[in-house]
Amino acid sequence: MAKKKHEHHGGAWKVAYADFVTSMMALFLVLWIANFRPEILVYTSLYFKDPTNKSWPTTWGVMEKEIQATRKDASLQDQTSEENQGFLRAISREFNRLLNVVNEDKQPIDITITDDGLKMQIYNRTKKPLFKDNTTEFTDWGTFVFQNLAWLVERYNFLVYLEGHTPSGLDLGPDKNYTDWELSTDRANAVRRLLEYFAMSPDKMKRVAGFGDSQPLPNVPPDSEENQRITVSLSLTQSAPVPAPSATPAPAPAP
Repeated sequence: MAKKKHEHHGGAWKVAYADFVTSMMALFLVLWIANFRPEILVYTSLYFKDPTNKSWPTTWGVMEKEIQATRKDASLQDQTSEENQGFLRAISREFNRLLNVVNEDKQPIDITITDDGLKMQIYNRTKKPLFKDNTTEFTDWGTFVFQNLAWLVERYNFLVYLEGHTPSGLDLGPDKNYTDWELSTDRANAVRRLLEYFAMSPDKMKRVAGFGDSQPLPNVPPDSEENQRITVSLSLTQSAPVPAPSATPAPAPAP
């Protein structure tokens, strides 16, 4: 009686293994590309947050070309030159469009061009708060804003100076030792930690300060919610921006 031949086991496992290796290689390439293109991380984050959102910014590529076209002076030492001013204006427009705040009635962010770079007033308004109540806990909007700011800082190699501000008359509870000064400082530090968590290198942070209600905005009542804000100064040089004086100091008492 003839011996029964052993059946040959197929190579299906080889196909599955090849698919696995191909998938891992594709994942590696995506992560590698995303490391050089922060906008990919932005859109990925937006997709998982709301896949049906139709208001995502669609002009990143256009803005990127505009920014690169204006950056004729790679060193950006002369901040007053027309080319570098155009470069900073393009970055400002890019950030506003990325956050989709271009056509809002009350802008949640004011950006001005300074001799040293950009200065942002990011407001903590009731309708669009950065923080929950009188705490340092971020809202979804606050997290989204500073997440994108972290990528902007890292992408264009800005140095960062943070200031926390509050309006007067905040009710911070029975603890009299926790005042506007502590809250504004804690919020500025919370922003620093969030920036570093997402993308910003720690060495780009140059100053963190809290001013309580001592520096209200010009022509704004001290108790206005406009004064509840985070001021972010983005510098392209090592010189630190000087905080604006809040008021004329009282004269020293006579001896």
